[in-house]
Order: sequence, then structure tokens, then C-alpha cells
Amino acid sequence: MITCALTGVLTDPKQHPVPVTPEQMGREAKAAFDAGAAVMHVHFRQQAPGKGHLPSWEPEVAKAIMQAIRDACQDVILNETTGTLGADISGPLACLRAVKPEIAACNAGSLNYLKVRSDGSWAWPPHVFDNPVEKVKAYLDVMRETNTQPEFECFDIGIVRCVGMYAKNGMFAGKPKYNFVMGVESGMPADPDLLPILQKQTIAGSPWQVTAIGRENIWPLHRRAAELGGHLRTGLEDTFYLPDGNKVGSNGALVDMLARYARDAGRAIASPAEARVVMGLAA
Repeated sequence: MITCALTGVLTDPKQHPVPVTPEQMGREAKAAFDAGAAVMHVHFRQQAPGKGHLPSWEPEVAKAIMQAIRDACQDVILNETTGTLGADISGPLACLRAVKPEIAACNAGSLNYLKVRSDGSWAWPPHVFDNPVEKVKAYLDVMRETNTQPEFECFDIGIVRCVGMYAKNGMFAGKPKYNFVMGVESGMPADPDLLPILQKQTIAGSPWQVTAIGRENIWPLHRRAAELGGHLRTGLEDTFYLPDGNKVGSNGALVDMLARYARDAGRAIASPAEARVVMGLAA
């Protein structure tokens, strides 16, 4: 099952060719869909001129973007982002209720979000990507209300283990879907050798995938994930580069390369209908 993360959080469309408008999002989703992606992970951007680098939590914007993707890709599975800093999550919750996606990201734990430049200075002001238990539970409660399956975003091995505790506590029902986010500098490195260790920390029989962030170092990780039975994700949120270092201008090229890796590992590419069976989603 291949997921395409179409645009990401803050990448400036003036610097990199990320889609922003409903029309652009639909076009990029179609390119990814035709290359083999059954799931689209969707971020919403502000639509005013010059504001496309900023996130939007306007329900009407969310609905317009999601509808454009649905119109472009028959039966595609929609996966909505929810990540925010701070305690106010009213915007993401409003978008969840407006769109009612089949899947939504649920960041499963907190992380010091850091990056250091080559000269030792901070690339951005250090901050905490805060996802305390009460925030996680608030998301899960609304996802239960909207019949949305959570995808647990795990930036470190301790966060993977927390998902098991959420299950024991009854915070969600059914098998969790794990997303190992690897390559964030203050989180798990994009190291293929970590994957067997991470698998051991999941609830048996649960589907998992890898989000690999970076450049050429991520592609061996994708290949190993395919070999170990994981599901795959790529897109302009995660990288702009193919294994040979060439920069891409569309999600389609990234998904096409990921599909090749899956086939090289003897894996078939799931259609949306097949992905729903894998995920336990309603037809």
C-alpha cells in the first residue's frame, strides 16, 4: 500500500513546486494515483495570494481540497493531517468533522524538534512538538466520532511503545496503524537497521509503514521497508530527490520509484479497494 504525502506543512511554493490550490492538489494526486498511490496524505494551505506557504485549518478549504482529490482519483483513500503546536486543536478537529476522512494522522508523542546547521547554529528556534496524552486522546475521540482510522505517527521508539499503552488503556479500538517517521534530525535516523527493532515494539499483526525524510539516504530505508513487509510512503512533503540525486517536480516521479522498489521486493501494489481490506476500512 503506497501513500503519497502531497505537499507538507510549510514548504514555500515559491521555492519548491509543492501544490497549494484545490486544482493543484487534484492534479498532483492524480499523478501519484496513476503511479500507484492508493492513499493521499493531505495538508491544507492558506489560499490567499502570497500565503500558500502557511497552513490552513478552515473547514471550507479542507473540503474543497479533499473534493478536488476525490474528483481526480476514483476511490482514493484520504488521509488528513492533524499536527499542530500548542493546546488549541479546534482547527484540526473542525476539519476532521467537516471532511470525515477514512484515515487521519495522530501524532502519538512529543519530540524536541531540532536541527543544527554545519556551523553549529540552530536552523530554527528549538521547540517541542507537543503531543501529550490528553491531546492524543482528544484527537482519537473525534476520530471515533467521524469513523476515521488513526495513523499513529511515531518519531522515536518510545513513541512506538506508547501506542501499545494507548491500546491497553482503551483509547482506541482495533489494531493500530503505525507510521515510523525516520530522518527528522532529533528523532529516529533514516537507518534501515532500526526497522526490525521497531517491528518488535508493535502490536502483533498491525500494519506499519515508513515515512523517510531527507535525500538519497532515505532510499535504502524504503527498500528495506518493502523487503520486511512494511507499507510505503513518499511525496513532496518528505523529499524532493530520487535515488540518483536528481530533483523532481512532481509527486508522480517519487511514487513511481517507490512502486519499483516494492516490485523489486516481490510485492504487489495495492489498489484502493485492496488497501481498504489491508487496513480494515469499510468498502
